[in-house]
Amino acid sequence: MLDRVERYIARHQMFPPGTQVGVAVSGGADSVFLLHALCELAPRLNLRLSVIHIEHGIRGAASKDDAEFVRQLADSVDLPFHIHSANVPAIEGNEEQAARNVRLGFYTELLAAGTADRIATGHTRSDQAETVLYRILRGSGLAGLSGILPVTREGIVRPLLAIDRAEIEAWLRERNIAWREDATNQDYSYARNRLRHEVLPNLRENFNPRLDETLANMATLARDEESYWDSELARLQPAFTGQQPLILTTDQLTSAPPAVARRLLRKAIAQARGDLRQIDFAHIERILDMARSQDGHDRVQLPGLDVMRSFGWIRLSRLPATQRERDFSLPLAAPGSVELPGSSARITLQVLEKSEGGEPYATVVNELDWQRLRSFPGALPSLELRNWRPGDQYRRVGQAKDEKIKFLFQEARIPLWERRDWPIITYEGAILWTRRFGAAADFAAGPATRVVLQVEDSVCSESRYRSAQE
Repeated sequence: MLDRVERYIARHQMFPPGTQVGVAVSGGADSVFLLHALCELAPRLNLRLSVIHIEHGIRGAASKDDAEFVRQLADSVDLPFHIHSANVPAIEGNEEQAARNVRLGFYTELLAAGTADRIATGHTRSDQAETVLYRILRGSGLAGLSGILPVTREGIVRPLLAIDRAEIEAWLRERNIAWREDATNQDYSYARNRLRHEVLPNLRENFNPRLDETLANMATLARDEESYWDSELARLQPAFTGQQPLILTTDQLTSAPPAVARRLLRKAIAQARGDLRQIDFAHIERILDMARSQDGHDRVQLPGLDVMRSFGWIRLSRLPATQRERDFSLPLAAPGSVELPGSSARITLQVLEKSEGGEPYATVVNELDWQRLRSFPGALPSLELRNWRPGDQYRRVGQAKDEKIKFLFQEARIPLWERRDWPIITYEGAILWTRRFGAAADFAAGPATRVVLQVEDSVCSESRYRSAQE
């Protein structure tokens, strides 16, 4: 059986020569076998081993006895021993998930500290079968059916995924090697235990005696399919940048085959919110339906994610822990500069002298007549920078009457999420300037203007969305 473990390790290139391997040992049969197997293979593979144990604090004295058992086991094979104790029952939320997070956190610490280059865990083909069947029953897609990965990006490896649990227990009995039994494995309140002790035995007996192998093969096929699609998607669709929120065009989703569109969307969601937990088929289809809509706006909130469609764009953003105030209003000095709340965008005012023969003023929308502003009561005008609010209207350069900015948004196809923080400069309630739509006609610089107040906006929304409009 050890030769199968060695071949599996080689096939998945788990351990470069000289690798420091932290062997995660719970005390159960699988992890005890893993330790003995790697101890025997270590000289041939040039591995440096240590033993890792997490005492979750879940089973009281039994949990402490497990830790002592593993400590003695590490001593018996003369290996370093690393233990982490936690009080998982005191952690809010799902206990199984909390225990998993504790384990992964400790593994990450060991890897980051250089104590280990890889963490080996004792997951078997039986665990793989349980995982795949459980995910089928929950409606998982192909990515979920990939099951337990042989090697993860974080450095966790599973050398025993080609071995069944029954084989391992038989091997240990033949050699009179002891292991610990976890009483919680018989607790049928856990869905995984009901699957292990009731559902899978029934399916093996009545449908397929080689069910574990069949489900494990399904995981391999799904994993290879996903690997192919990942590389294909990288070729078809460049990696998303680090921008937050993440913006997609509806064409990216509607023009692609459904298989590509779903994967593209899953990739985007994973980047926008950090993972895909609790995101299921219905959520993906809801966003695709949103993209297929011909016009108007739409919005849906998914687990940890706010999804909004406006015109030809879909915005994916992580739900904030707290909501900030909708409106802002800030004093703006001339000259001076102010950063817009909640973004890195900046509005800057400069007072400049104009030379004769400059650009025709009918096309200059970001320059105000400084002298006209100085004619207001007081030494200097008291300007205000605020966001757009429903009902705002003003007369732009070249227009005969006031226009509602809301209608300008619609004509320019400005997405809904851009409008909330759209910057406006006012004086005593009168609008002097608005992003993209420019200066008010009554205060705009003209041919006779020699000193102007120039407004610089560090964000150019028009260029960001031009491709989608076209």
